[in-house]
Amino acid sequence: MSMQKDRPFGVTLIAILAVLGGLGSLFSGLAIIVVIPIVGLILGGILIVIGIAYFAVSYGLWKGLEWAWIITLIVSVLGIIVGLASLIVGNMGAIFHVIVNGIVIYYLYQPHVKAYFGK
Repeated sequence: MSMQKDRPFGVTLIAILAVLGGLGSLFSGLAIIVVIPIVGLILGGILIVIGIAYFAVSYGLWKGLEWAWIITLIVSVLGIIVGLASLIVGNMGAIFHVIVNGIVIYYLYQPHVKAYFGK
């Protein structure tokens, strides 16, 4: 099975969104460290690590690496679970996250997308 050379537009979009998520996590982590001295160091550090992970996944998506497909799928499933839990406790805005993550999962299983990731 030959790997598709051209990156699908949706994969490019997801990779860019991952970079934006990474920037958001980095800046949030830094802000928490500055605002909350002791506990903020731990919470902020966690957010900074998450931001770096977003960058790694974005790179993997951009390059069509199989592990990035798997991680994106796992994170999207977790996003749906968290979104559904948020809906149960009354956060109606979480429906947006459930829908977006559902679209990402559906898209990842499209034949041309799977081919790009060598699947």
